Amino acid sequence: MPTDRLPEGDEKRAAVREMFDTIAPRYDLVNRLMTFRLDMGIRRRTLESLNLAPRSIVLDLACGTGDFVKALEKRGHRAVGVDLSYGMMANAGFDGRFIQGDLLSLPIADQSVDAAVCGYALRNLVALPPFFTELVRVVKPGGRIALVDVSAPEQKVMRMGYDFHFNRVVPFIGGLLSDRSAYAYLPRSVSYLPPPEEILQMMRDAGLAAPRRRQLTLGIAQLLTADRTAAR
Repeated sequence: MPTDRLPEGDEKRAAVREMFDTIAPRYDLVNRLMTFRLDMGIRRRTLESLNLAPRSIVLDLACGTGDFVKALEKRGHRAVGVDLSYGMMANAGFDGRFIQGDLLSLPIADQSVDAAVCGYALRNLVALPPFFTELVRVVKPGGRIALVDVSAPEQKVMRMGYDFHFNRVVPFIGGLLSDRSAYAYLPRSVSYLPPPEEILQMMRDAGLAAPRRRQLTLGIAQLLTADRTAAR
């Protein structure tokens, strides 16, 4: 992953895939250390926001090593993980349903799943509008969407601590335990994210109803939820 500038388009897609293939073997270890395991609680609250019916079919998009897949299966749902990086899925460490694929062109049939969840991947996509269009295509009418990604706290002192941790501690720990260039990229990748209201409008334009954003865990994460309308 280049560190002098942020890639775009096809270059970004290839760079993201290569980066996650590279860091996959130690991704879970580094992630737990960097987040002090707060990511586990955030993922739990993300799944709770879906309010799933029993035995729902749920897509875990940008599934990585399958945290959501595992959690969904434990709750009695049928989960299918999709990720651009084969290396991440190969390091899941458990038997699950995984498919290698691009989130902007999902290898999933129309209106075939009850819900979709995506963790910490919006900033790694080449573009957001086609992703939201794909969500509308694959989720059944009346289904639910839950997307979680990083966010900067609004409170000043919390934001200072967050900035120090994300921009200094994360690259340091990632460099010691995994790939230095990859973990230098991750804090910078936040600049790919549009302002929250722009993201919500993109969701509306794609046909997702009642999009909502709320910050979790003192503002270090943002959860975007919406419904798949029955009209489209």
